[in-house]
Amino acid sequence: MLAVLLIVGAGIVGLGAYAWFSRDLPDPNKLLERNVELSTKIYDRTGQHLLYDIHGAEKRTYIELSDIPDYAKWSVILLEDQNFYEHGGIKITSIIRAFLANIFSGGKSQGGSTITQQFVKNAILTTEKTYSRKIKEIILSLEIERKFSKDQILKMYFNEIPWGSTAYGIEAASQTYFGKSVKDLSISQSALLAAMVQRPTYYSPYGSHTDELLWRKNHVLDLLKEKNYINETEYNQAKSEDVLKEVRSKQESITAPHFVMFVKEYLADQYGENEVEQAGLKVITTLDYDKQMAAEKATTDGMDKIKKNNGSNAALVALDPKTGQILAMVGSKDFFDKDIDGQVNVTIMPRQPGSSFKPIVYSAAFAKGYTPDTILYDVLTAFKTDIGKDYIPHNYDLKEHGPVTMKKALAGSLNIPAVKTIYLVGIDKVIEQAKNMGYTTFGDLSNYGLSLVLGGGEVKLLEHTNAFGIFAREGLYKPYTAIMKIEDKNGNTLEEYKNDDPPAKKVLDTEVCRKINNILTDNSARAFIFGTNNYLTLGDRPVAAKTGTTNDYHDAWTIGYTPSLVAGVWVGNNNNKEMKKGADGSVVAAPIWNAFMKASLGNSPAETFNPPAPDEVDKPVLQGKLGNQQILKIDKASGKLATELTPPDYAEERTYSQVHCILYYVNKDDPRGPTPTDPNADPQFHNWEIAVQEWSQKQCDLKKQVDEGAVKLKDNEQPPLCINTNPPPILYDDVHVPENKPTIEIISPTSNQTVSKNFEANVRASAPRGISKIEYIVDGQLVDTKTTAPFDLSYGLNDFSNGFHELKVKAYDDVDNQNEAVINFNLLK
Repeated sequence: MLAVLLIVGAGIVGLGAYAWFSRDLPDPNKLLERNVELSTKIYDRTGQHLLYDIHGAEKRTYIELSDIPDYAKWSVILLEDQNFYEHGGIKITSIIRAFLANIFSGGKSQGGSTITQQFVKNAILTTEKTYSRKIKEIILSLEIERKFSKDQILKMYFNEIPWGSTAYGIEAASQTYFGKSVKDLSISQSALLAAMVQRPTYYSPYGSHTDELLWRKNHVLDLLKEKNYINETEYNQAKSEDVLKEVRSKQESITAPHFVMFVKEYLADQYGENEVEQAGLKVITTLDYDKQMAAEKATTDGMDKIKKNNGSNAALVALDPKTGQILAMVGSKDFFDKDIDGQVNVTIMPRQPGSSFKPIVYSAAFAKGYTPDTILYDVLTAFKTDIGKDYIPHNYDLKEHGPVTMKKALAGSLNIPAVKTIYLVGIDKVIEQAKNMGYTTFGDLSNYGLSLVLGGGEVKLLEHTNAFGIFAREGLYKPYTAIMKIEDKNGNTLEEYKNDDPPAKKVLDTEVCRKINNILTDNSARAFIFGTNNYLTLGDRPVAAKTGTTNDYHDAWTIGYTPSLVAGVWVGNNNNKEMKKGADGSVVAAPIWNAFMKASLGNSPAETFNPPAPDEVDKPVLQGKLGNQQILKIDKASGKLATELTPPDYAEERTYSQVHCILYYVNKDDPRGPTPTDPNADPQFHNWEIAVQEWSQKQCDLKKQVDEGAVKLKDNEQPPLCINTNPPPILYDDVHVPENKPTIEIISPTSNQTVSKNFEANVRASAPRGISKIEYIVDGQLVDTKTTAPFDLSYGLNDFSNGFHELKVKAYDDVDNQNEAVINFNLLK
């Protein structure tokens, strides 16, 4: 009895819910009655420049189902709803699966829609993601299935659903994209249209996701062949067809097309395709019209140099680092150039960043406790890897630069120290930080190795540029945005940018960012590689900049910023074909960046970056010293410690260092902690240490050859750096001692003796090490030096006046131990 009551109760509840949600539903017999469509207008940030008018004059040509080729019809059915002819309008299992997925994901993203439901959602209801709308969709779908046959539903579906732009229905889509009737579509063209159905803005052939569109098109072809709707020959011909080349050029009037499509895709995701095409939205974007024009001009002007280096495309994006607002976006040199896939927005496509990723790695190092003064040896090094084969990176100039600071290594974009840095930090820590900085392209950690620091992982130019903005903001992350304000047709605000919503998130320490800014703004620090005259400076205006180039010159980058403007430039080929050797970021990308920054900043007041505070560390290797370094005064004669008796000419400063790699002095996970008791415990230590010792020995060997004249240095070539690794002396100078001082006596003249201008002097001198020279000095003026016995003097005093004068005689041995004797004499000429 209880069970019966529960069933009856459930039925009553169900009927009540059905009645409640059915009360406002449209009459299924009047399905195709529509409101008048209103255009959506997209403006720049001022609201004065109309970028694009998504007009409501929709294109729709009704067509009979029989006029649609079977392969075109089944292309859609197989991809969207393979059991269309079997179900009753809904699929309970799909709804339950979507419902559970939404619960566990915390959102409302899962659909599980049949073709009937898609028709209801796109042609009758809104696309809002609410449970109440979903229930209405289900109820109306069941009603439609009850009132219409499957082919009638399919006919309405093919004539009503949006296909992007202003095309509604498959006939309008066929005319819009291929300029022909649907009955004349090829199999490949039909498959392409079917691939667009799910998200026509996202999968638009004019958009940036054509790779995914083509994958879906090929998937449709696979389904058609699998279900025997096409044969093997038709399948192969369709697969080989370059269908994107057959798509008609987009003829609509549009400014900043890549940016507009970026905004349009956002609107479609947030409000649905119908709302974007018909609801009369007014969209004020973040685009700065003047900066957009400057970006397009800089890109166009840079193409001559790019083409000379076998490149065909360039992209630029600029943001306000204080807000995350996108100010300019050039996704390719020409949106309408099919030969380079110009419609692809490279600013949001994953590409390898080369060395432009290094600041992310070094910032992670500074956050871990390393300093810009930390010494790393830039010497050819074999790195152990998990795959067993050693990894041996090389610098761009194929040289070794010996001991360098992290600052010099980053400024000069040296590869070997960068690989050492990412090892010291940890790949997992770098990727964790990158994700915190807004990068979305990093997946499974196992896919990345030490080459990540050299650009081994893909990034999006837009995210990469926004991440550099974090340095300008001194550690605060703001997500990028393209929207200032959106209003509906009645002027109601649907969304509006607010500076504190979402609030900025602290993802990097302030001092870490100041260190990066200090390095990337120091043109003198990078001059040893890039020269002093380069495109990474803006005259007297402080600006931070970093270039990047991938292996074999597939991608070239420049990212740079002031406190108020950050811009990133990519150069290359959309098909990933390599450019000429030497087409690096500083050559092909930096000129575009430089031209844009100069035009955009104009005569605006120059802003400065805050300097970093000094690092308080007690480890020499973190202070810029070569390990435990000592500077001592040494007696050149004995090689021992100088004393107060050591003559100045024999006392010289010598630096004594221990030549070891950094792993000898630091635990990589606790760089400011205790020195490792067993450096060999680190798996990289052996290879790093051997490389340092071998380099050091080669430098000393080379210095000896240079000193002996066997090797001559080239012009501007730095002399070999032979580091004194001998232990410092502990004994003191034992040759410059009192007992080694000479004795000297003036035999003649005698004290106060009267002499003539033909002056003669005789001395008696001796020393334990022998006498090497005798100096005769009259009134402080050296008049003669004798280097052979008997050391007597004969000298004409013509330049001296009559009267008393002082005679001083100094005796020296071979190491400048000295003594002196003094008398006065009377000159009478």
